[in-house]
Amino acid sequence: MNGRKLFGTDGVRGTANQDPMTAEVATSIGMAAGHLFSVGGHRNSVVIGKDTRLSGYLIEPALTAGFISVGMDVILVGPIPTPGISMLTRSLRADLGVMISASHNPYHDNGIKLFGPDGYKLSDKVESKIEDLIDGSMSDCRVESDHLGRAIRLDDGAGRYRYIEYCKNTFPRGLRLDGLKIVIDCANGAAYKVAPAVLWELGAEVIKVGVTPDGFNINRGCGSLHTDLLQEHVVRHGADLGIALDGDADRVVICDETGSLLDGDQLLGVIAKYWQQSDQLRGGGIVATVMSNLGLERFLSGLDLKLMRTQVGDRYVVQCMRDGGYNLGGEQSGHIVMVDHATTGDGLIAALQVMATMLREDRAASESLRVFDPVPQFLKNVELARGVEAQNVLNDALVKEAIAEAERKFDGNGRLLIRESGTERVIRIMAEGDDRGVVSGAVAALADVIGTAAV
Repeated sequence: MNGRKLFGTDGVRGTANQDPMTAEVATSIGMAAGHLFSVGGHRNSVVIGKDTRLSGYLIEPALTAGFISVGMDVILVGPIPTPGISMLTRSLRADLGVMISASHNPYHDNGIKLFGPDGYKLSDKVESKIEDLIDGSMSDCRVESDHLGRAIRLDDGAGRYRYIEYCKNTFPRGLRLDGLKIVIDCANGAAYKVAPAVLWELGAEVIKVGVTPDGFNINRGCGSLHTDLLQEHVVRHGADLGIALDGDADRVVICDETGSLLDGDQLLGVIAKYWQQSDQLRGGGIVATVMSNLGLERFLSGLDLKLMRTQVGDRYVVQCMRDGGYNLGGEQSGHIVMVDHATTGDGLIAALQVMATMLREDRAASESLRVFDPVPQFLKNVELARGVEAQNVLNDALVKEAIAEAERKFDGNGRLLIRESGTERVIRIMAEGDDRGVVSGAVAALADVIGTAAV
């Protein structure tokens, strides 16, 4: 299994109970990762959390069995946001952290995300080592029966309580949310208990939606990818702000009091400006991905800040931040990473930083949180037929010719990005530029050509 065939841009992901998201593969991942991280001459441990998908009941015990078989103790914390697992891995001095979640995907998908003892997602190199172990014979990884690991479950709510207190402590001292009416949409996912609690304990009047998970309704018609519900409630209740998280709460979208949306690019601009003014920003800029809007780059340039771009995936953003000494980065999709507070994207903590800006400026969300006008940008996904490989489509002569023609039409006044998704079987097409007609036409034409090659 070469070239990280199992791991994608954000761990392992797939349809639950189908390869690779089966109990057998989960057990193998537990064995391989547990063996790799069993170091130091002490009893090693792993923290495992999950979101609210039905298939969590399948993957959690399978992973647990794998870790126990190689002698690693398991700490089960139940439903908790992905950044909560990152925090608890460090707080409990565990050797490994695991989050069982497919993030914003529908309930029938699930995934496995791995964190090292420092709370950061594993590198490509380490994930490749895990795959190599799985590809070989893991009989040597098993320990003798008297060295098996043990599994414990944190007292009900203990892990959530630690995370709630952690989030509250990231909010600036002296500020409160008293007087603010906030709608929070938890996507029927991992944050359905912790997010409303944090906002309420900081003083807000909280209107909760997406907080009744049943194993099937995670991300269904709610959350950061389906914001109609959030926008409707903000306007109906006269709220000051709306916050939408995704299924594992590592990304966030916000809407102002008029119901207008603010994506991750706007939120990055808001926090960058606030942190620059308060001397909190490090590195002379921020890190984002190739998907971030050109308008953000122009806005930052006006503040004398630079924008570093990486490939899509919040862990690539984090790696660039660590390499370059930046403390703020993220993705247009709403992954906001603030390494002074968290080692991975944290939708709730990001929302708190945005609200701190509102409170400091004492202005409505519509006035303080829309800091630049985005350049027209169009996105389209083209599904790959069964058995069709993305690279074969992108290497097709007609596809290459269509891409070259689109770039000629931009004539240097826009950007074109075509890439294979790391989490779904689609090819993503993105184009942006000052001329809306040229941009939309380019995306439509490319979608037709790529769609023909993808069947």
